[in-house]
Amino acid sequence: MKSLKYSNMPCLLVVSIITLAFVAQVDARRRSWGWRASDPWNTWSSWFGGGTSNSSSDPATDTSDGPGSVDDVTTPVLPVGSLSAAPTVVRAGTHPTLKWSITHPSIIEDYVTIDPPSTIIPDEEVDCEIRVLGQGVTVSSGSGYSFVPTEARVSVGNSGYDRVFYGTNNNVDPTDVVWTGTLQQGQSLKFSGRYYYNGSWGTHRKSDGGTNNVRALVNDDTPPAVLPGHDAPSLESFLKPYLSNDGKVQIGPMDSIVFMELTHSDSQQSSTGYDLQDMVLLVTFKSKAREEADAVNNIDNYNSEGDSDSFIDLTGD
Repeated sequence: MKSLKYSNMPCLLVVSIITLAFVAQVDARRRSWGWRASDPWNTWSSWFGGGTSNSSSDPATDTSDGPGSVDDVTTPVLPVGSLSAAPTVVRAGTHPTLKWSITHPSIIEDYVTIDPPSTIIPDEEVDCEIRVLGQGVTVSSGSGYSFVPTEARVSVGNSGYDRVFYGTNNNVDPTDVVWTGTLQQGQSLKFSGRYYYNGSWGTHRKSDGGTNNVRALVNDDTPPAVLPGHDAPSLESFLKPYLSNDGKVQIGPMDSIVFMELTHSDSQQSSTGYDLQDMVLLVTFKSKAREEADAVNNIDNYNSEGDSDSFIDLTGD
């Protein structure tokens, strides 16, 4: 009497190989974005579990609920994915059907275009939040100095500039959302600022003012040379968390940081006072993550849902 042989080893072997290919694909994408080894992407629960934990208190990367939150839109900052095999137990000589999907992290360049120096134009509909990171206009006061009130404004589309903040650095809370809204495709977002001193306003510096006084950068950009380095004594303390040790911008993948120089003109860039720290904004965009589903099998270039002949026979007799 001949009995049928059933084994789950072939299934486990095939699943293991596909899993390695799946991990390799995520790792290759991770490296292409220049993520550091300290990033928790390889925590299995963070991406096989179907989600990521937002525990950071850093407003550059924090996506937890808050004033004006747009967390209803999913934009993971780490790869998340799923892998399934059916059936889970197969007869020797047959193969399971494998399915997998990877949701790659969103990056700002996929959703908006920055028209230098600081006009941001959405390539599709996006939600937006703006926070004030700090303000650095000061005046000498006896043996020290005191902050001078400044104003930040934004313009959407062809509208005028509307105030989103007025005050000194003492009034800044970088966790507060000072403006939130939805931008349509092609609807530009511009920024401006000015200071108030001795009963009069300074020059109104704008994204579309024909100068470089207002500049927008994204993660890993190198700031203009006029911005003090990470360890420079003249760098405002509120900016240190947003610059890496090598001096590059260090913010979230869907953020843009806006630097403003309000007290000097372009022709005064050689002056030590021209440092782009007079008003600094953090602009965060959110949109639905794009998912690459039913990826192609990297081992044999066949789709994981193909028939059994699409797979290499690893089961033996």
